[in-house]
Amino acid sequence: MSAVIEIDDPADDRLADFRDLSTADRRPDRPGGRGLVIAEGVVVVERLLASHYPVRALLGVRRRIEALAPLLETVSAPAYVATAEVMAQTVGFHLNRGVLAAADRAVPHDAETLVSRANSLAVLEGVGDHENLGSIFRNAAALGVDGILLGPRCSDPLYRRSVRVSMGHVLAVPFACLPSWPGSLDLLRDKGFRVLALTPAPDAVLLRDAVREPGRYAVLLGSEGPGLTAEAMAAADARVRIPMSGGVDSLNVATAGAVAFYELAAAR
Repeated sequence: MSAVIEIDDPADDRLADFRDLSTADRRPDRPGGRGLVIAEGVVVVERLLASHYPVRALLGVRRRIEALAPLLETVSAPAYVATAEVMAQTVGFHLNRGVLAAADRAVPHDAETLVSRANSLAVLEGVGDHENLGSIFRNAAALGVDGILLGPRCSDPLYRRSVRVSMGHVLAVPFACLPSWPGSLDLLRDKGFRVLALTPAPDAVLLRDAVREPGRYAVLLGSEGPGLTAEAMAAADARVRIPMSGGVDSLNVATAGAVAFYELAAAR
């Protein structure tokens, strides 16, 4: 069970995991730094506590820590209680959600194992915006996508903003980095997947038509704006599109992903 400990000094060494969250070169969730996982808000902290990520500590105002009391009985990490002012001085900004949790990263998933166990996958290329990335994970969780594979130039899914925007679902949806691009797409085909590259091109096949037959499908999503590279398009089994009204040439990548994930779920 977590020990609940009062903290009144923002310089207390026990709060090191939560310090400098607004400082780019020192923040604890920076991949090149300490690489901690930071969860923000009661709902996201609940999902972190229920995940396989090893929790290190919590920091929150009293009413938020009390709201988490039932889950705190299952973890041994300390829960630090502080005023909103002490929290703001510690993290570097005022925290509206009133509670944070820090965890170590878990052992990464192996791409081949993830592919072997899945029936539907999202494969990302160049998704560098943390909010888009978090939204894609949230959509994947909501619509039953079994996992996400990260190609080149993707941001870190465990960056605090991605974790927050995903509402903590990035902590539950398995993901893995692909070792080569686009050569690793052959791994999906070897496991029986049909690889579909999403594009707004008018000559592409309608997505709904491409998934009419039952099977294992992987949807390729590219960066906001440029979309998938020609290299990724050429490596796919088919180019597919979402029908849109005239005058609209594309969708936000997370929105396009949600539509694609829905079609995969409907096909199942």
